[in-house]
Amino acid sequence: MTVTFDDILAARDRIAGQVDRTPVRHSRKLSQLTGAEVWIKYDNLHFTGSFKERGALNRLLQLTPDERKRGVVAASAGNHAQALAYHGARLGVPVTIVMPEGTPFVKADGTRAHGATVVIKGADFSGSTEEAHRFRDEEGMVFISAFDDAGIVAGQGVCGLEFMEDAPDLDVLIIPVGGGGLIAGSALAAKGLKPSVRIFGVEAAMYPSFNAKRRGETAKCSGQTIAEGIAIKAVGDIPFALADPLVEEVLVVDEADFEKGVAFLATLEKTVAEGAGAGGLAAMLAYPDKFRGLKVGLELTGGNIDSRMLAVVLNRELVREKRLVVYRILGDDRPGMLSKMSAVIGGLGGNIIDVVHNRLALDVPAKGAEFDIMVETRGEAHADEIRHELEEAGYALRMG
Repeated sequence: MTVTFDDILAARDRIAGQVDRTPVRHSRKLSQLTGAEVWIKYDNLHFTGSFKERGALNRLLQLTPDERKRGVVAASAGNHAQALAYHGARLGVPVTIVMPEGTPFVKADGTRAHGATVVIKGADFSGSTEEAHRFRDEEGMVFISAFDDAGIVAGQGVCGLEFMEDAPDLDVLIIPVGGGGLIAGSALAAKGLKPSVRIFGVEAAMYPSFNAKRRGETAKCSGQTIAEGIAIKAVGDIPFALADPLVEEVLVVDEADFEKGVAFLATLEKTVAEGAGAGGLAAMLAYPDKFRGLKVGLELTGGNIDSRMLAVVLNRELVREKRLVVYRILGDDRPGMLSKMSAVIGGLGGNIIDVVHNRLALDVPAKGAEFDIMVETRGEAHADEIRHELEEAGYALRMG
């Protein structure tokens, strides 16, 4: 089973008017940050919050009348689930979704809100897929893979068509890789319009399945990644066969860069991205020399991030930038000590956010106390200035 450029054109016509054509915009701030000319396709603006709608609808529209009655089942960490649930409800097709344990609440709740039956089963995507196959075999449902399906791949390819039509001068497209459906379809579409465009993929370091398959190895995948949308242990056979000859390189990115990508998109672009959705920017941050001076298109695949996790990521970025610092100070446990420390910090313009006293640590004298003082600063130079003044005032700073 394969997919052609004509299949993608047919998918575009099939789903026309039923899925938003998301905007492509130039980002001046990210261009300044990276040294490249950055263009973003905002697929987080789809009604269900991700790019998955094109493939899901295209596949559902290809069901026979009998298959529509029997209903569909899928395994998904959330975005494929929501897309199937929403368009299934529109078309009157019953949808059952099996989700891995630990799926973000926002994605599970969003899927239920669209009318699907949600089953939480499996420690990871592989375990959920096994359960979905059981529904297929025992209940007679139609299994729709999130990526290893020709109809899905063709639908996702419409993303590449739209991107290149709206930004035809791009030198590079960077596309997150999980099961491979998006990069396969988009690479086929983009190169069909502009053969010279270079295609790069992005994988989470914990789940390097595409790179492993290229080497003929079994991927070593494990761990909790913020990019759970691309945490797939095995790339699909159909998308790999299509993408392998078209993709120049799949870049492996660590968690810190995914976090930075989410934070920069929020603070600089004023847009919400989930971990996988920020993968393109994360790759540019991790490999800046590869893209400097080029016209780069980033596929912002989705914005379905749990609000608590978004808050954690933004606060962790403040810590990296030393705009949020904890000074751990060993001092005497007597009245007035805290006010004196506060006077030093406040005198330099630091804003004290929180204070924790520790009197029970055995490496702290019985008549002493350890103070963890969380301070908001203007950045690294300001944080170092406060640290220096505390030391000059005679306070013993410990690691913190």
